[in-house]
Amino acid sequence: MKITTTDNPKDVPVVILCGGEGTRLREATEQMPKPLVEIGNDPILLHIMRMYARQGFTNFILCLGYRGVMIKEAFLQYELRRRDMHLDLRSGAQTFVGPDTGMDWKITFAETGAKTQTGGRVARIAPYIKGDRFMLTYGDGLSDIDLQKALAFHQSHDRIGTVTGVQPSSQFGILGVDGDDVTAFAEKPKSTALINGGFFIFEKKFFDYLSPDEGCVLEAKPLENLAKDGQLKVFEHRGFWRCMDTFKDYRELNEAYSEGNTPWIVGPGEPGVR
Repeated sequence: MKITTTDNPKDVPVVILCGGEGTRLREATEQMPKPLVEIGNDPILLHIMRMYARQGFTNFILCLGYRGVMIKEAFLQYELRRRDMHLDLRSGAQTFVGPDTGMDWKITFAETGAKTQTGGRVARIAPYIKGDRFMLTYGDGLSDIDLQKALAFHQSHDRIGTVTGVQPSSQFGILGVDGDDVTAFAEKPKSTALINGGFFIFEKKFFDYLSPDEGCVLEAKPLENLAKDGQLKVFEHRGFWRCMDTFKDYRELNEAYSEGNTPWIVGPGEPGVR
């Protein structure tokens, strides 16, 4: 039986964690928040938001922290940087000309604290969640995940949360051995274990597991207790997934982009074009 979502994607808020300092990417984050680090000509945050928007999810809540004002400024200046415009110096009137951005998005910029941990940030945006559920992701992960399929899966079970499980590639080669004989050699194979892929869907009840305290870590007690209570299901994603965690990840994602190898830009049913 095919499972389909009963929600209009535009009505499901997408919460994006944008407040961390990105210490493992210090070469790029010394002067800017990690979500503004660019892949190609756009910040990774914009790539993530487009990933959702292509599938109909256009209501965003950004949890700001470290240098958060720079994220606000990036969006406020987006048209100014990208579009042609007329300026009347006498009146000061500005008029953009030519095609618009086509970005019919609503964005809430939530100041969630410079040092607040992930769980505290999510707890602090609770007043902005008006419907029954919300989606949540980090500001550094890309995928070709079918988000509507994930939402439909979430609605098909009666639990509070859904986490996406992915199989990362090992950074090391794996040897198969028999005694001192090498029987197999696999260069950077995919792990057989699932890890947290960072694409969540939660019912509003999840806020009962969170605290607005600065030290509340999403991946610790909140998710541990949710799983312990039998309220967390996994949506397995076997396609493309990549997190920009280190400078090596940044370099490899930019190399892939320059070669046109951008699977995260292709949505379900879309041709492979930018």
